[in-house]
Amino acid sequence: MATTEAPLSQSLQIQRLPQSQYIDAVRFLPAFSALDRFAVLALFDTHSSTPSLQIHSLPKSTPPSLNLQSSLSLSSRVSSLSLSTSPHKPLIAASTFSGSLHILLLDFNASVQSEFSVPEKSLHVGAISCVDLQESGVECVTVAEDGRVNLVGFGDGSRLNYRRVWDSDGLVSFTAAKWASPTEFATGEFGFGLQWWDMRKPGGPVSQFKGAQRMTSGIVHSIDIHPSRKHTCLAGGSLGTVFAWDLRWQQEPIILSGVGTGDIATHSPCESEVWEVKYDPYTRTSNFGNISSSRILPAMICSEDGILAVVKQGEAPTELIAEPCAINSFDIDRQNPADVICSLEWEYIAILSRP
Repeated sequence: MATTEAPLSQSLQIQRLPQSQYIDAVRFLPAFSALDRFAVLALFDTHSSTPSLQIHSLPKSTPPSLNLQSSLSLSSRVSSLSLSTSPHKPLIAASTFSGSLHILLLDFNASVQSEFSVPEKSLHVGAISCVDLQESGVECVTVAEDGRVNLVGFGDGSRLNYRRVWDSDGLVSFTAAKWASPTEFATGEFGFGLQWWDMRKPGGPVSQFKGAQRMTSGIVHSIDIHPSRKHTCLAGGSLGTVFAWDLRWQQEPIILSGVGTGDIATHSPCESEVWEVKYDPYTRTSNFGNISSSRILPAMICSEDGILAVVKQGEAPTELIAEPCAINSFDIDRQNPADVICSLEWEYIAILSRP
């Protein structure tokens, strides 16, 4: 029997929290206990040109609030932020526009226990486009527009070691990366290209997707891979484009959103850059586990034109918020997927609670 639900927008709770600094990225920390919840903010003080990482607690209060727990100054502005999802080994990886990489080991009070770093120019020439930590936190991958792909890991637990996986000498400009398994990851590039890498098969990517004819003039800004469907790579980028690349059928992408991509354009929630895309595990029905393996799971996006929305294959998008400024970053609480945190261009943090 069909059920009738109230529109999500009518029951969505939104709290906007002003900040005194520009927010480059925001992430939920994995919960250390049922009573704890923390968020990591990559900040930039435009008055003093000072970048920093801050960890805030989010007490379960109404309205929600951010309480500063610890802060770490950095020498350069954060270009990408990634966290390990294991609460038993809380790690933060932050790459910078100067090319340095910082790995922070946290204690269970969400304070920085130790910091490891790789200096600028060791990994890349110029800014690091993206860093992604494995869920175990053992290793991370870094990519940049210089065409290099690097792996960085803990050696004896007291220092970092790193090795170059690939160097295209600038012929390919990498813009995004995401782990799929302990040995496999995907990268994105200009021209809506994607690559699949398997560390058991060195010598370059084992599979590549070059943007379809109607989507060659754009950039992949973000990639996500669902842990139960690693054969499907989800990507978001220019012109509101969100598409999936299924390794089992590699010829054509599955378009979820995008301006000028045919009839599906009417389903595009935005027309500008999609800065981040993530699979959305939230559902208000019991049918989530029954979705066919050939169907793309729902995805959440944030965009330069201020849209935070959920896109679904073959359906109209669900707009969560529309702001008068860019939404640069967002994250979904893994322990409670109804909660979303995002950063706004106008120095605000927004916290959304879905019913």
